[in-house]
Amino acid sequence: MTGTGRLADQAWESLFRAQVVLGREFAAQDTWDELPRGDYDVLYTLAKAPEGLRMTEINRQVMLTQPGISRLVSRLEQQGLLERQPDPDDARAQRVLLTEAGRELQRKVGRRHVRHVIRAMTRALDPDQLTQLRELCTALTAAAEAASPGTEKGHHTS
Repeated sequence: MTGTGRLADQAWESLFRAQVVLGREFAAQDTWDELPRGDYDVLYTLAKAPEGLRMTEINRQVMLTQPGISRLVSRLEQQGLLERQPDPDDARAQRVLLTEAGRELQRKVGRRHVRHVIRAMTRALDPDQLTQLRELCTALTAAAEAASPGTEKGHHTS
């Protein structure tokens, strides 16, 4: 393995380990009382898309299989947190949107979650490092999306 190859592998391993460790820390927080993390991920994804998203767009942004997304969306719809509306651009498709109750719950849980995120990220990184990390991760995401057929710019996992 070349020096650059080894460095790329080590950088990936560091990024992956940081995500795992922080993910476990966030999972252990008291943030998720009324909403499992996977459900929150879908609500958060939809909160960033006021016009709603198609199921395929949700699937690209969260870490679940297509059948898993379908079941989760149906369950959240039954709970009154999501609704489906016809897609104005494609009569065969539907868009999934947050209801007001879904938006309120996402904000409530999101406020608690962001406090944990801020604490975790600022205990190790200063503002310049946080900016650099954001830019590096944005560049990695953009390059991966450009290399992957069938993805849309601006849609990332959260």
